[in-house]
Amino acid sequence: MGTPVEPGFTRSALAPGLLGAVALLGGLALLDSASFVIIRYTVSILALIICVFAIQSKAWLWLIGLVPIAVLWNPVVVIELSGQGWVSAQFIAALVFIVVGVRTKVPVHRD
Repeated sequence: MGTPVEPGFTRSALAPGLLGAVALLGGLALLDSASFVIIRYTVSILALIICVFAIQSKAWLWLIGLVPIAVLWNPVVVIELSGQGWVSAQFIAALVFIVVGVRTKVPVHRD
């Protein structure tokens, strides 16, 4: 038996991606309440964290989906959206989080 080979990458964006998807789907219940601001903070911060991992892995195209999520769910400068389109955006953003989390491979730098 040979020595095990250490992987050349990690999936650092997987945990924040799954957490963001759970927050978005759980936030559907809070959509019209004042506590939705917690979901906005969570989603926006996790989207920015995943943006950092996408930049580290040089997967620039994922930013096309992540930056609008960080802007639309921004709790500081609120863009008021409502109705069925906002509910659909919650599902689409959850799907983006999951796909980006699974597909982003951050290279491991060994010194």
